[in-house]
Amino acid sequence: MDLDTAQTTTTAKLPILKHSHVTTEEKAQKKNDMKARSMLLMALPNEHLMTFNKYKDAKTLFAAIQTRFGANEATKKTQRTLLKQMNKPDLDTMSFNDLYNNFKIVEQEVKGTASSSSSSSS
Repeated sequence: MDLDTAQTTTTAKLPILKHSHVTTEEKAQKKNDMKARSMLLMALPNEHLMTFNKYKDAKTLFAAIQTRFGANEATKKTQRTLLKQMNKPDLDTMSFNDLYNNFKIVEQEVKGTASSSSSSSS
């Protein structure tokens, strides 16, 4: 075996290292995603943690939570009850337009509460 053959065989076995340049924005995005994922997991009851821990980013985790809990009747009933408490008691007989407008008001109140609590914790 000559010197060229020996160098070729040893060089072929070395792993190729790729330098990935991660930008500051990508690092911040990853950090925010991990925070969001952690918050979603903390909001789940303990008995569901093992089921949802397999989702590695916040977007897929949130989609799985919505699929699991978003459409069941108990959740819908709770949401209706909260709307009744926050708005008018005649929610069952309210027109669709009035219901939609009330929902938008509640949505803005919730967003305002969420943004004010997140800014105060910053």
